Amino acid sequence: MIETERLILRPWKDEDAESLYKYASDPKVGPIAGWPTHTSIEDSAGVIKGVLSDPETYAVVLKETNEPVGSIGLMIGEKSNFDIEEDEGEIGYWIGVPYWGMGLIPEAVRELLRRGFEDLNLKTIWCGYFDGNDKSRRVQEKCGFTYHHTEKDKVWLLMNDIRTEHVTRITKEEWKNTKK
Repeated sequence: MIETERLILRPWKDEDAESLYKYASDPKVGPIAGWPTHTSIEDSAGVIKGVLSDPETYAVVLKETNEPVGSIGLMIGEKSNFDIEEDEGEIGYWIGVPYWGMGLIPEAVRELLRRGFEDLNLKTIWCGYFDGNDKSRRVQEKCGFTYHHTEKDKVWLLMNDIRTEHVTRITKEEWKNTKK
């Protein structure tokens, strides 16, 4: 469990399925991030068991209500969607629509960057966003990621479509400099 000023980042639990469904069933959330809208509480329960149970994957829980309202995770080495080294990671995140624009995901991302660089000794953390996902791009900019490259005509199996993905990264050294 990891704490920030307003959040608790903790592993997902089976009993979180209802909250997950509440936010992941909104079509404004998943598709732009690259995953299908959840169709039922059972669907969300399956995602908790199958995807959100991976190591370094956390429910973004509001301290104020103790409710999970989003998710964040680090995929290290070969678990990443990118071709990266074993001492590098990819960060992914989303948050429910009612919490957009409140600075909660940047708060969570900054803490996961700290974890990745200090606790897990990663040398670089990568992130990406699809064309049109300006909110995700802004989170990355706020957290110190810099543009690296664009992948056009990327086949995205989860959504059975073709996308353009913009890839950003931050090195451990760059991260240290943002803390000064």
